[in-house]
Amino acid sequence: MSQSTDRKSGKKGLAAVIILIALIAVFALIYTFLSPSASEGSKSLTIEVIDNEGETTTYSVKTDAEYLRQAMDETEGLTYEGTESEYGMYVETVNGVTADFSTDGAYWAFYVDGEYCNYGIDSQPVNDGEVYTIEYTVY
Repeated sequence: MSQSTDRKSGKKGLAAVIILIALIAVFALIYTFLSPSASEGSKSLTIEVIDNEGETTTYSVKTDAEYLRQAMDETEGLTYEGTESEYGMYVETVNGVTADFSTDGAYWAFYVDGEYCNYGIDSQPVNDGEVYTIEYTVY
């Protein structure tokens, strides 16, 4: 092999490495500018609370939460308390109003887009654009 052939293949190898590095840099920049921002929350949802007087308080939430309880935890101004069990939390108090089923048959009912929730707050998935209603209900 001659020296000119070695130099040509060396130049081709160097050029390939430079092109590869340039491509990696371009893809890194594209990813940085186009990747979703987690700070604002990728889901927009609404939580409505209807208390024992029939008053409605509405919260607009931007979240990355997977489940309703996480979204409720992130909602400014919304407070709730309950009892933990093997099935998750049983919500007893929302925004200072307690529903006591054993006393008067009252409980907090949860709805997704007007349909009764099939899951507790720990396992109810949240999706972009949905409306979650927490309503004081007497059985």
